Amino acid sequence: MIDLAIIGGGPAGLTAGLYATRGGLKEVVMFEKGLPGGQITGSSEIENYPGIAHEVTGMELMEPWPEQCMRFGMKHSLDEVTKISKRDDGIFEVSVMGKDIVEAKSVIVCTGSTPRRAGIKGEDQLFGKGVSTCATCDGFFYKNKEVAVLGGGDTALEEALYLTNICSKVYLIHRRDTFRASPITVERIMKNDKIELVLNSSVKEILGDKMGVTGVTIVDSDKNERELAVPGIFVFVGMNVNNGVLKNEDGSFICATDESGNVIVDLKMKTSLKGLFAAGDLRIDAAKQVVCAAGDGAVAGMQALEYVND
Repeated sequence: MIDLAIIGGGPAGLTAGLYATRGGLKEVVMFEKGLPGGQITGSSEIENYPGIAHEVTGMELMEPWPEQCMRFGMKHSLDEVTKISKRDDGIFEVSVMGKDIVEAKSVIVCTGSTPRRAGIKGEDQLFGKGVSTCATCDGFFYKNKEVAVLGGGDTALEEALYLTNICSKVYLIHRRDTFRASPITVERIMKNDKIELVLNSSVKEILGDKMGVTGVTIVDSDKNERELAVPGIFVFVGMNVNNGVLKNEDGSFICATDESGNVIVDLKMKTSLKGLFAAGDLRIDAAKQVVCAAGDGAVAGMQALEYVND
C-alpha cells in the first residue's frame, strides 16, 4: 500500500508530489502515462510565470520540474489510471489499466483539462488532418501558408501570434467584436500586420477532402457567408475537465461536482470524500494558469500529508 497516489503529472501533480515527499511521506506515486509536464508543455510562449524574466515555451518552463520533485522520493508510474474508488475501511483503490489495483491511503486528482471541440460540421472528420488544437505541435506544417484561428481568449490570441512567426497570414475568427484576452495580448494582435480579424463571425463548416482541410465557411452576424481557402484551422474555444477517473459505473461521481463536472473543493483542496483531494484545472473556479495549478498542488500535497499522518 502506498501513502499517496497522485493522478496526473502536470504542474499541480508535480508540485503536490514535491510538497508531500519533502514533508515526509515515504510512498508517493504520481501516475502519468506520458512525460510529466501537462498541457502547458504545448504552449508556444509563457511570459507571466513569476521568477521567469524572459519569455519561454511551456516545454522549457516544465523541463526541470520532474527532476526536482523526484529528488525527494516521488515515484513516477507510466501506468494509466482508469478509476478511483474508496472502500468502507477508508482505503482507496486505484484501478490501473492492465494491472492489479493499487491501494492508497489518500489520493490527489490533478488530471487537468483538454481542449474543447467547437462542434462544427467537418471538425471531427478532419481532426488531425488540418484541424488542430495545438499551434506549437502543428504550426510547422503550415510554413508560409495561410491559416485560420478560432477563438477569442488568451490561448487563441497567443497561438495566433505564435503562428505569425511561421505562416504568411492568420485569420483570427471570433464571434464577438471584443476579446476576453488580456489587454497586452489584444494590443499585440492589433499591431500585427499578418493577422486579419474576422469578428462577429463563426465557422459554419470546415471543408476538406481525403487529403485534409481545404477551407472554412464563415458566417457573420448578418448571415452573410464567405469562404476562406486555408489548409488548416486551429480551434481554441475552451476546455473540458478530465474527470473520468472519478466516475462510478452508473455515471455518477464519487465526490461532489458542479453541473459542468468540475470537482467541488474547499480552500484546502478537500473534496466531499475524505482523503480525496483535487487540484488544478479539474477543480471549480480554476484560473487555469500554471502558477495557480502549482499553488493548488502545494496545498493539496500538504493536506494529504496531514491526512495520512493523522
